[in-house]
Amino acid sequence: MDDTPRITHPAEAMILAKISPAILERLRAVRLMAFDVDGVLTDGSLWYGENGEMLKRFNALDGHGLRLLGESGIVVALVTGREGPIISRRAADLGISIVHQGIRHKSETLEALARESGYGLDRVGYMGDDIVDLPAMQRAGFAASVPGAPAYVSQAAHWVASRGGGAGAVRECCDLILAAQGRLGTILTSNILILGSIDQ
Repeated sequence: MDDTPRITHPAEAMILAKISPAILERLRAVRLMAFDVDGVLTDGSLWYGENGEMLKRFNALDGHGLRLLGESGIVVALVTGREGPIISRRAADLGISIVHQGIRHKSETLEALARESGYGLDRVGYMGDDIVDLPAMQRAGFAASVPGAPAYVSQAAHWVASRGGGAGAVRECCDLILAAQGRLGTILTSNILILGSIDQ
């Protein structure tokens, strides 16, 4: 029996219109999706206050996409090379409990996440934007990136967002996974968007 998700909602068809069958297969397998922070969830800018505190700007569309991904049963993780309370705060706001900060060897962390979650790496996705993300992208079953990434990084991705980091790229990625798995249409026709806060 074929258990391939049926694409029944117009929004899903629109999102997947230019996705190749090979990439679609990878997207349908994703059960855990990990994201870099700087340059992916943010635009990569680092702002410092007069007392040395670091500030980052996040996007509400991205936040809502991450919530929808988690509420649809996809495990969401943040894996970042930097450390700071602002990342923990953002993750807590979005209900993301898996947060790894100060990580230099992201592929090792991704492999550990796969083992702990009971998934093979073919069911794990990763979205990054810089050279430190490359090993994790090369190990992941689905690798995503952003248009501002160096060419040698974006070329390693199976898919590159049209929007930049911190400007909706993560939301695009979340919608893509949900659409490929036939989950986005259900969300759009349910009360989730009515009852859930969109200010994420």
